[in-house]
Amino acid sequence: MENTKITGHTLIEMGFRPGKWFKEALEYINHNGLEGDELISYLGQFKSPDPIALHDEAIPFSINIKAENELEETNVNSVVETMKALMKTPTLVDGAIMPDACPTGSIGTIPVGGVVVAKNAIHPGMHSADICCSVMLTDFGKADPKAVLDAAHSVTHFGPGGRDRNAQFRFPMDLLAEIEANYFLNDQKCISAARSHLGTQGDGNHFLFVGTSKNTGNTMLVTHHGSRGFGANLYSKGMKVAERFRKELSPDTLKQNAWIPFDTEEGQQYWEALQVIRKWTKKNHEVLHNATLEKLGVEKENRFWNEHNFVFKDGDLFYHAKGATPLDKKFMPDITGPRLIPLNMSEPVLIVEGDTTTSNLGFAPHGAGRNVSRTQHRKSKTGTFQEIFNEETKGLDIRFFSEEIDITELPSAYKNAETVRNQMETFGLGKVIDEVMPYGCIMAGDWKKNAPWKRRKRERNSNAK
Repeated sequence: MENTKITGHTLIEMGFRPGKWFKEALEYINHNGLEGDELISYLGQFKSPDPIALHDEAIPFSINIKAENELEETNVNSVVETMKALMKTPTLVDGAIMPDACPTGSIGTIPVGGVVVAKNAIHPGMHSADICCSVMLTDFGKADPKAVLDAAHSVTHFGPGGRDRNAQFRFPMDLLAEIEANYFLNDQKCISAARSHLGTQGDGNHFLFVGTSKNTGNTMLVTHHGSRGFGANLYSKGMKVAERFRKELSPDTLKQNAWIPFDTEEGQQYWEALQVIRKWTKKNHEVLHNATLEKLGVEKENRFWNEHNFVFKDGDLFYHAKGATPLDKKFMPDITGPRLIPLNMSEPVLIVEGDTTTSNLGFAPHGAGRNVSRTQHRKSKTGTFQEIFNEETKGLDIRFFSEEIDITELPSAYKNAETVRNQMETFGLGKVIDEVMPYGCIMAGDWKKNAPWKRRKRERNSNAK
């Protein structure tokens, strides 16, 4: 009597989850006529481990934030609630929230101003799409602040997309070789973004800020942006790989908290890809600073930088900082100076240093954060955009690259800067050693108002009349 043919449906009925191994296993089983105990014994090698369960209770985390009014109370409660859900993720062993914390995404999503520590795991969703969002400062000596801002305005690029081929910066060949050697990065979409987005700053809260040192009076240029489309492409790939592991290892884990085990080939490659993204992002700042120096014929007197949206490794622990500034030197292998914490366009950029404690986990805030969403803030304002802009930027040289005001980036859109500074002191989150007093800044502005596709649509409608 001929053996009954074993199919994929048979394996699924036996409790196995479909996988790439099905095809080869079915060929072997049917070729050798396995059945009964022989079949069970053979399939034992493919049995999935028991799912990794969520922690029964949230892992304790440090709360370095205090509400000082009703609006902040709502924000803090939301942040704590999402952290409690987040800290049930099986890989996590510690966490902290900073004074600039605010929720983003559904419950259980790491908040802006959050730090979580995972053991032997990288969570792409916990560094988000804007990998290595960071700040760089260059000291221009006694250069005129307006001249620096004008020169920087002529070389920077805000808004969607990248630079025209004729306006691109020379791409470092050693960095290209590293990109091509990495499984996650070596494709045309990534490489094209890496080339065209070099020397671009994107939109949202990214900026180019010029001010003067409170200590020396020197003019300082500070830029804030991340890895643009290059990093966003890696994030998308990382989330897909993490989701595959989530389904296999821990289906109860929230999708946004899926992880890539570090001790896998994928984990090693993803970690290396993150380091390449870091190098590219640092270069992204440097080309703008260097082009501004060259335009003015000035030599830099000092420069330092730090990321505040990244994953930092210490042994088998991975510190995921979603908008938190690393204080501890072990997190920054190329440390060149103190750290930078911008607040808003009308406030100084803080230059800080500090010690690691059990409650700060080696981190400080990354800025002022928000108490309400952009939409809520926009609805709360009265008057024309120009009137609001004039009132909030008095005495400053504030420019929008798109030439359209974005009121959701004005000072009132952010938490009270003094409150953040006071709580930094209260909770031991870094000591301010200098301040870059504001002269002016450039941001993307509301580029969507006159986006190319909207202009074309208006032209078509006008022509149709």
